Amino acid sequence: MLASPYRWRFLMRALILIPLATAVLLGSCGYMNNPLRRETHRLQRGRIIDTSSFVYDLPYPKGVSHTLVQGYFTQFTHKRRAALDFKMPIGSVVCAAREGVVVRLKEDGSQGGIKKSNRAHANYVVIQHADSSRAGYWHLQQNGVLVHTGDSVKKGQPIAYSGNTGYTYFPHLHFIVWTFDRNGRFKQMPTRFRTQKGPRYLRAIRSYRNPPD
Repeated sequence: MLASPYRWRFLMRALILIPLATAVLLGSCGYMNNPLRRETHRLQRGRIIDTSSFVYDLPYPKGVSHTLVQGYFTQFTHKRRAALDFKMPIGSVVCAAREGVVVRLKEDGSQGGIKKSNRAHANYVVIQHADSSRAGYWHLQQNGVLVHTGDSVKKGQPIAYSGNTGYTYFPHLHFIVWTFDRNGRFKQMPTRFRTQKGPRYLRAIRSYRNPPD
């Protein structure tokens, strides 16, 4: 039998990984009527090819690898979100995936966990790009933001340290890109990333290394 501390760790990992694995397996079953979800799924599978959208860098330093534990429109907490969750130890360096201007940030949050009431405590940085799209980097470490509102940042520039603040099951970086349509309505944008195998729409439960320039 596992010793008490090790058994606790094992149970906690199971509680995290089993729902995530289920999310990936069931990702093709729910919310099939969302056109963006269907299109993103086809892009991930290579059934349609995108040659026009902006290619982002992975949001961490060159040569570093992190595992994508939750992808676009998965069943766990991304049912309606074109967002990505990268598993990162607290204190990992987060880099700008694209150049732009910092328009919002928060770094005074200290709470994190599985209660939805923790959402308000999430630390984040939001960067606006030249085409008016925005990228959000969420769940950052308390007092771990390295930039200020109004700063211009370069692609690949360190902007924060990852954490576990807000509504989280474990330490990770939540990354999402969005824009607004002509009527001012929020519009999510699934994004391609530069990988060792070329531009890709990332898929969950895979590790991605940020390649050198």
